[in-house]
Amino acid sequence: MFSFDDAAKPGVDAMLKNYADMAKGFQQIAAQANDYSRKSFSDMAAFFETLATTRSVEGAVELQATYMKTACDDFLAQAARMGDIYADLAKSAYQPFEAALPTKAAGRNANAH
Repeated sequence: MFSFDDAAKPGVDAMLKNYADMAKGFQQIAAQANDYSRKSFSDMAAFFETLATTRSVEGAVELQATYMKTACDDFLAQAARMGDIYADLAKSAYQPFEAALPTKAAGRNANAH
């Protein structure tokens, strides 16, 4: 006898695995954002502490230029890391659908002939 529970089990298992993978991806994104924010704030605080003790305008300008270059480089590196994480998350989310598509397309092509 046909059982809907048995027929739906593979799909439900795949869906739950997909949700778990997506949850891990979002947790990784949140952890990366938290780490970057913490580091950025710490770097900025250290910059202002150093700037407060600087006695010359030239020293302050040089310090600010160095800080800005470092902050910009750190931001670009973080943006690249986050982009990679988002790309991996999208691939993971699309994977169950990708596995199902070729079988459907192959079935349609066989019926067309």
